[in-house]
Amino acid sequence: MLKIAVQKSGRLYEDSLQLLKECGLSIDNGMDQLKAEVRNFPAEIYFLRNSDVPQYLEDGVVDLAIIGENVLMEKQSAVTILEKLGFSKCRLSLALPKHLPYLGITQLNGKKIATSYPHLLRSYLESKGVSADIHLISGSVEIAPNIGLADAICDLVSSGSTLFKNGLEEKDIILRSEACLAVNNQSINIKNEWIDELRFRIRSVLQARGHKYILFNIPNEKIEIASSILPVLKSPTVLPLLENGWSSLHSVIHVHDFWNVIKKLKEIGAQGILVIPVENMVI
Repeated sequence: MLKIAVQKSGRLYEDSLQLLKECGLSIDNGMDQLKAEVRNFPAEIYFLRNSDVPQYLEDGVVDLAIIGENVLMEKQSAVTILEKLGFSKCRLSLALPKHLPYLGITQLNGKKIATSYPHLLRSYLESKGVSADIHLISGSVEIAPNIGLADAICDLVSSGSTLFKNGLEEKDIILRSEACLAVNNQSINIKNEWIDELRFRIRSVLQARGHKYILFNIPNEKIEIASSILPVLKSPTVLPLLENGWSSLHSVIHVHDFWNVIKKLKEIGAQGILVIPVENMVI
């Protein structure tokens, strides 16, 4: 049986459970449960504190975890990242008060920097030849410059709104992070069959999230042009319509290409364009 750790609260919780449920896992999780059974897959879900997940994973208490890359790197965990999951994207950045001019990282030589990520910050500063006084803070890092505790901060940034509210400005990006699926290095060999099955499902869901199913009507003489516009896996499906001289084309397009493709199809005479979400995509 697979033991899978997810964050019990916070930015990863909802997205992690949503992903597992889209993979077909029926999870019996009630209020404040720390462990939940999966009815239709050989797995248990453990709801853990974010900071505890890397050690539980490394020690083999759990086999898999959905966790932020930044946490694994800060903890220097001896585990393997199997998949990047595309959600909870953020960056670990240096930020200073907005009113201060910034001339580069060497400006922080001898300065005080507040952070919850001392290892990553120290490694970055050393790589730049900078020596600074690092103050470890477990939360509310953004307030440190305003109360005179630090000259700068190093913290996670998503939209940047929290920095703005506290009069800070992002200056240097130390690393970019997102949620990932990580595995215990022994479990990957012992439980590889179950792990491979879950990875297969996750990849199918992630592929589907990046694509949409499109169908439209087109004059037969425009089928070849329409086909050249569609960035399909192989070729579109062509179905004749009852109306003579017309066909219906079905295909899959990437969300990044969506509006550009729609515009081109309309320009060549496509009609009745329908776009449908894709639940799973196996390629």
